[in-house]
Amino acid sequence: MIVGMIGNIHRLEPMMVEFEVNGLIYGIHISTNTSYVLNTQKEKVQKLFISEIIREDAHLLFGFVQEMEKITFERLIKINGVGPKVALAILCTYSPEAFGKIIEEKNIVALQRVPGIGAKGAGKIMVDLAGFFNEITDSQNTTKNEEVHNQALQALQTLGFKSADIIKVLKTTQGSNTQEIIKEALKILK
Repeated sequence: MIVGMIGNIHRLEPMMVEFEVNGLIYGIHISTNTSYVLNTQKEKVQKLFISEIIREDAHLLFGFVQEMEKITFERLIKINGVGPKVALAILCTYSPEAFGKIIEEKNIVALQRVPGIGAKGAGKIMVDLAGFFNEITDSQNTTKNEEVHNQALQALQTLGFKSADIIKVLKTTQGSNTQEIIKEALKILK
């Protein structure tokens, strides 16, 4: 299964990119947001998060510059009646953040602005995605907090403190970034 690619843009269209990876050129469907980002970036080498769909009659690749876009796309295509075309249309119309807000506010009218989505489809999407974006945000915050605490742990170990002492102290810190946590921990550890 392909989950990501790093390569060069061979040709870029509004909703398709030909992406060269190690001498092979892949045709990848993209959202207009991804197309815009790829078009404005100066770096030659690009990274895409890939969602791969294999069917009897087709082998499709969908690429996204944001992991949140990929996660949203993959959740959308799990909804009965929402295929890759409609999921991509949603991501072409709204950013994942704006779409999450629409779901949170239960704004069916805004969802019906997406080509291919009627009242019935919009209602089904609203029901199926209820709470989905809250879970993702919570999960990302937890991962970020763990990463910040790990960075603080490593920095404090470098300063010569014992791991067991550091771990106890880190549980009591309130800082939101690595620097704040290290400052708080140093006050307690000294």
